[in-house]
Amino acid sequence: MPIESQISEYLHQKAETLECPPAVSKRIEQSYSQYVQRQRSKKTMKKRWIGGIMAAAIMIPTVAFAAPPLIEMVTRTPMTAEQVKMDAVGQAALEKLYRSYPETKSFEIIDASQLGGDPANAGHGKAIQTSIVLQEKGAHGKKFRLDVNGITGEIEHVNQENWEPQEKPVISLTDQEIKSKVDDLINKLYGSTGKYKSSMEPMQNSDLKTIILNYTEKGSKTPFYQALVQGNTISVSLIGGGPAPSVEGFFTTNGKPDYTADDFLNDEKLFALLHMSPAELKQELAKGASVVEIAASKQISKKQVMDVIASTQANKEIQADSHGGASSDDERTLEQLKQSLGLKVSKVIEHKTETPW
Repeated sequence: MPIESQISEYLHQKAETLECPPAVSKRIEQSYSQYVQRQRSKKTMKKRWIGGIMAAAIMIPTVAFAAPPLIEMVTRTPMTAEQVKMDAVGQAALEKLYRSYPETKSFEIIDASQLGGDPANAGHGKAIQTSIVLQEKGAHGKKFRLDVNGITGEIEHVNQENWEPQEKPVISLTDQEIKSKVDDLINKLYGSTGKYKSSMEPMQNSDLKTIILNYTEKGSKTPFYQALVQGNTISVSLIGGGPAPSVEGFFTTNGKPDYTADDFLNDEKLFALLHMSPAELKQELAKGASVVEIAASKQISKKQVMDVIASTQANKEIQADSHGGASSDDERTLEQLKQSLGLKVSKVIEHKTETPW
């Protein structure tokens, strides 16, 4: 059994015997809400968070916020502030933040890590993602978290926390004020929101007041940016927009298509492996079967399915970075990307429609 499966099984068993403190439960709910938001959005690997909030919320609920998420504990390498400043991707992200928010120059880098690569040996392979957390001095100091794509240099995700007074957090503002705050964050770190159509809606089935904002290009069904506002935090994810997938709604959540599953499963190589058309796969999934079960009925292993999907997603990333050209680092980067996708691909192909993830 792979080490990831052994760890997952062990933690599931332990979690069943432990009682989660109320304070930690609340923080897990916040994390899970962010996870649900991401799962509703179609994202290529290039636009995807590579952290492990999902693993933390599902597998280690009692310690999820006492330590880094499980997937990060296993695969991430801590970085010092000096290493961040020597890293080209990290330094570029910091310079962009400093230009946009000059006061952050005085903030302390309180946490940083890298997925893949070697922060102690600059230039030794590409990191898949660099994450940096900066905070102003003080118990409730302003905070930023940047998750930067190590290959493209794009800021895939940003968290802006405690930028409003504690007695009047951002979620307590009017809808217009909240949108103005989100617009400002996107405008400063990404570019003008002027060409995007925006929509705002409360997140369903959430005990904490949570608002989702989608910024969509004309003619696209997928948001280019998606923001989540909760408590005193604004989270923005770069999704990238683009046309709707060839088949929508392989899985649904609350009656709506799950764009993560659609992105992973709209794969010509997967259809060829399963000897099924997209419509036939969708029909079988609607009956309550998982992709793994459908594959097993055809004597196709879970590993074969995972390899096909992970390879497709990883190749998308490399092609986007090289603009169709080849790179001497492609093979190594491809393997790193495939490994980082393992848990997410597994969750998709084991999922059964309309059941909790």
